[in-house]
Amino acid sequence: MRSGLIAKKLGMTRVFTPEGEHVPVTVLQVDHCQVVAVRTVEKDGYTAVQLGVGKAKVKNVTKAERGHFAKAKVEPKMKLVEFRVSPDALIEVGAELSVEHFIAGQPIDVTGTTIGKGFAGGMKRWNFHGLRATHGVSVSHRSHGSTGNRQDPGKTFKNKKMAGHFGVERVTIQNLTVVKTDPVRGLIMVKGAVPGSAGGYVTIKDAVKTKAPEGLPFPAALKGGKDAA
Repeated sequence: MRSGLIAKKLGMTRVFTPEGEHVPVTVLQVDHCQVVAVRTVEKDGYTAVQLGVGKAKVKNVTKAERGHFAKAKVEPKMKLVEFRVSPDALIEVGAELSVEHFIAGQPIDVTGTTIGKGFAGGMKRWNFHGLRATHGVSVSHRSHGSTGNRQDPGKTFKNKKMAGHFGVERVTIQNLTVVKTDPVRGLIMVKGAVPGSAGGYVTIKDAVKTKAPEGLPFPAALKGGKDAA
């Protein structure tokens, strides 16, 4: 099990295939993604790598975090994420990962925080049908109707789908496809949409429901075109 990558969502565009067909893609940027810490079974009880991306101002970093980054001998990072890995997929602290960690055509899982929509009704939030357009219904066409049963049980159950706060949820989109990567600019083109707004951070990992293609760099692809192995 390999480590993933942390990327910033830049937006969406399209690329053209040699046949002239256009493919909608989301552009993800990997900015100085470095290993900040390593978790081992002997010390922590599990194996994982902690990655950091971006550059943070020292004044915006706590004293404890400054010590954490100083120990790893890396610049303060904007975002830290820990990825569980197998014992043979650990990467040395300070190593910088490249976007070539993923290859074109590879299925991946992308996790991000969805865009907030504020307070939304049942039709927008849960795709409810709404009430009838006639036969006595007035004013309440977009309401969600009854929320309970009868005298027994005489209450509305928890987690009932109703109007409320919509968005700002951690969502994973599975089996997206990497269209191509740009190692020079640190860009990954992913087919389709990924959760989150432009400027937000997402995590990219190998797809868990699809067999990994052959030729993946193991345990990781480092900057400069070399594998971590």
